[in-house]
Amino acid sequence: MFQDKTLTCRDCGRQFVFTAGEQEFYQSRGLMNEPGRCPDCRRARKATGGGGGGGGGYAYSSSSEGYSGGSSYGGGGGGGGGGYDRPRREMFPATCSSCGKQTKVPFQPRGDKPVYCSDCFENVRGGRSR
Repeated sequence: MFQDKTLTCRDCGRQFVFTAGEQEFYQSRGLMNEPGRCPDCRRARKATGGGGGGGGGYAYSSSSEGYSGGSSYGGGGGGGGGGYDRPRREMFPATCSSCGKQTKVPFQPRGDKPVYCSDCFENVRGGRSR
């Protein structure tokens, strides 16, 4: 069971609460590190494209591995983060819902939504910007 934790922001030094709900969300997404920045500093960093990788989400990979993950809190997604070595994200095997090809994704497929390989994801996304 999770409990709220008080953390200190590494950018502004203010304390913020890492809620039990946020901790559960982090665990469900395979995120192992607690946030280092308060929500205001995370928003500011994301708005300015900080963190080397520029913002997060899942970045397209031309390999058959599927997607390389970055969190929506900055870093990841395109190379580099906050100047430290982040542990590799756990990848899970999946079958593409479109073509049936075996792939790996950075989340545990739950079966309630389609999962795509890199090629099919790009086709489904249709070049839309994020």
